[in-house]
Amino acid sequence: MAGFGTLRAIGLMSGTSGDGIDAALITTDGERRVETGPWQTTPYQPGLRDMLRSLDPDDKTSIELAEAAMTQAHIVAVKELCADAGIALDAVDIIGFHGHTVRHEPEEGRTLQIGDGARLARETGIDVVCDFRSADVAAGGQGAPLAPYYHLALASELHGPLAILNIGGVANVTWLDRDNHAEMLAFDTGPGNALLDDWTALHKKEKFDRDGKLAAAGSPDQAVVASLMRDRYFAAPPPKSLDRDHFAIAAEAALEGMTPENGAATLVEFTAASAASAERFFPAPVRAWLVCGGGRHNPVLMAALEARVEVPVAPVEAVHWQGDALEAQAFGYLAVRSLRGLPLTLPRTTGVPKAITGGELFHADAMA
Repeated sequence: MAGFGTLRAIGLMSGTSGDGIDAALITTDGERRVETGPWQTTPYQPGLRDMLRSLDPDDKTSIELAEAAMTQAHIVAVKELCADAGIALDAVDIIGFHGHTVRHEPEEGRTLQIGDGARLARETGIDVVCDFRSADVAAGGQGAPLAPYYHLALASELHGPLAILNIGGVANVTWLDRDNHAEMLAFDTGPGNALLDDWTALHKKEKFDRDGKLAAAGSPDQAVVASLMRDRYFAAPPPKSLDRDHFAIAAEAALEGMTPENGAATLVEFTAASAASAERFFPAPVRAWLVCGGGRHNPVLMAALEARVEVPVAPVEAVHWQGDALEAQAFGYLAVRSLRGLPLTLPRTTGVPKAITGGELFHADAMA
């Protein structure tokens, strides 16, 4: 054990953007005690990235091949993180392994994150908790977002109410107030980086719009933004969650004929508009928005969001959180909660009928 009442955990996150693996070390009791540590990002090799992006969830053979390759990449990420941090593998108590989402259809009672937890445990010698979403979906929840309990733990000393916005492939928000835990609320707000990443890859052969330069050179078409905002998802009350490609077909049609620059600017504005529209569901107005995920590195997006919400918008580094590590840290934290049988989700975060725990545990000793 890593201290009284605490465990040393590695959290692993492969997001819907499909860029690579975030791995982070934390020490936590799964409640209010959190000590963050080293973290790193391991980019996927181009072949694996392409494989994950083109996966057919119904093609069992391709799923198996991708899962094997993706799990191997996570094994390497764990070993490299520990080696670089000077920490022995056997000094880590648990791994929280999110896996890679290839299907998320909670309304149909289906969610699928690929990743071989048994193999990860066997080859690292560390117990693994994975499959964090299935129990929630099986109980009638949305299976997402999963980070709110971690956000609440980090924000215990901050004055609220606050909105914590994660802009990954999909964007999600947590409304919280340290003085009113019962009202904590979380849901997916709309597109994050996925549409802009795909547009940039198509038109500029780049993985993403670095520093928002492509969007900065264009002008958003507000009529197109308004048309995309008519998607019925935005009027639906939370809890609610999205698949990465929910808006892809509509966006492709709406942006047809646009220049790369104007298309990028329009997609940025769509992401900002959809995030800002979440305010209608907040229990009370927020003092500020704190942004994590890759989207916070896009100054055009951050400015567009601040213009719409009319309160301060800042990256989470402003309150000394590690924005690029935050989601990976959350899964280390959730792994400890799972071991303790503590809730991972609750009605106001995923719509599950009652607060429940989740995750599947693989013991390294049993996998040997």
